[in-house]
Amino acid sequence: MAEPRPVLAIDLGTTTGWALQAGGVITSGTVRFKPSRFEGGGMRFLRFRSWLAELNSHSGGLGRIAFEEVRAHAGTDAAHIYGGFLAHLSAWAEEHGVPYQGVGVAEIKRFSTGKGNAPKDAVVAAMRTRGFTPTDDNEADAIALLLLTTGGAQ
Repeated sequence: MAEPRPVLAIDLGTTTGWALQAGGVITSGTVRFKPSRFEGGGMRFLRFRSWLAELNSHSGGLGRIAFEEVRAHAGTDAAHIYGGFLAHLSAWAEEHGVPYQGVGVAEIKRFSTGKGNAPKDAVVAAMRTRGFTPTDDNEADAIALLLLTTGGAQ
């Protein structure tokens, strides 16, 4: 029987949390896409697409992508940036034939903590209890999303 293709879970944003399950092993981290003062705002999205392509290549080809689906943002800039990342993610996935799905914030929090309105630090603590060492809430959200969408009970 063939090994399942890698699954990527991401918490989209200027600091993107990610978790990848490949060959039964979970790796995770964060990557920053903030443009430098000498770059235009679109550079964050070009670097994001490049990062997706690199991850796809290094993992042997992504089988699917799950992303945290945010419906409300604290500010207009955050909403615009999230929309840009989502547009590039969906376009990249369509180009490469990789299925993708959004999962609501409350569902991820409920899965990881038992409460749909849990604070960010509760998700971090829940992932640490499961043996992971997320550096921040972005990585913790991505790990929780990966476990939720792969049926992982680590």
